[in-house]
Formats: sequence, structure tokens, C-alpha cells
Amino acid sequence: MNFEILKLLEGDAKLTAEQIAVMLDLPLADVKAQINEFEANGTILGYKAVVDWEKTERESVTAMIDVKLTPQRDKGYDRVAEKIYNYPEVKSVYLMSGAYDLSVLIEGKTMKEVAFFVSQKLAPIEEVISTATHFVLHKYKDTGVLYDATLDIEERGNCN
Repeated sequence: MNFEILKLLEGDAKLTAEQIAVMLDLPLADVKAQINEFEANGTILGYKAVVDWEKTERESVTAMIDVKLTPQRDKGYDRVAEKIYNYPEVKSVYLMSGAYDLSVLIEGKTMKEVAFFVSQKLAPIEEVISTATHFVLHKYKDTGVLYDATLDIEERGNCN
């Protein structure tokens, strides 16, 4: 398994097999075969663009919700996680260590829409004991991509 191919694609999904072959000094046929294998076996789950929505006219609110659960016998947290990740506004669900069991990342058009999701969809789930909602105010870095990378030192503040 060539992890370098995966790292390159993770950093820039627009790279072609030809570019990767040159970058890694590998035969093109080998790179294509490895990428096809990664796609077939589910190692590569998909390709996507990272969009800075703040630079568009689209209004949205992102929230991270900590969820405390009662695990189910023989199923643990999986069934509840599945119920939550099937809602269209849910972007990510993680099983966590610490005070809360799940961390849920959602997007809504307004804070009111996020509050509705928590009160009407999430909180009524039988296994949910409690939630704590945190609204994202500004993204600095997400999935390895810097936002506002053009800020100069004065705009970032004194980092010393």
C-alpha cells in the first residue's frame, strides 16, 4: 500500500495520476492501479472541494454539539450515531472520550434552525441524556486547509 499516494490526494484531490506518478517517481500504471484499488476497497471514500462559504452570499451557521448518551446493550453507541448521522443537516459524527460520548457537527441556515434541530430531533432520542451546543464563530483551519491565509502578522495579533 502506497501511503504517499493517499497523502497527496488527501492534500489535493485534483492531482491527476500522471502528476502523482511524476511526484513520486512511480510508473503511471502502478499509480492508476493503486488509486483504483483504494477506491474499490473503500480506502478512498470520495473527493470533495473545500469551500470558504463566508466568501459567498450563502448564509449558514455551524454548530458542534456534544451529546451524552446511555449506550445500548449489544449495540453500544452505533445505533444512536446512525440515527443522528442520517439527518441531512449533520455533517460529521464522532465517538469521543471524555465527558461527552458523541460530537456532532451540523449546519443550519440560522441559529434558530440549529436550536430546532437540537430540541426537536436530537434531544428526544431516548438514549440522549444531555447536549451542549457550541456555535462556530470563525474558521481558521479546517481539514488541513487554512482560511484567511493572507492575514499578516498585525491582523493575527502578537503571537509571542
